[in-house]
Amino acid sequence: MQEILEYIVKNLVSNPDAVEITAENQGKTKVFKVKVDSKDLGSVIGRGGNIANAIRTVVKSTSNDKRLVIKFDEK
Repeated sequence: MQEILEYIVKNLVSNPDAVEITAENQGKTKVFKVKVDSKDLGSVIGRGGNIANAIRTVVKSTSNDKRLVIKFDEK
């Protein structure tokens, strides 16, 4: 699941070496924190959050976990 998220994000940004993804469990919820270069944050979130929502949908469809959260932030 994290590999899929990393693949998608790295192909959207102009500086793929700056992508950092961390995963942590918070109770029954798995939280992924995606950090990208500040110049690439708009490319990952998209207009109105459309790209971010599409990324969440794809990753959640591959997940066995019932609760999954993906947070996007800049470095």
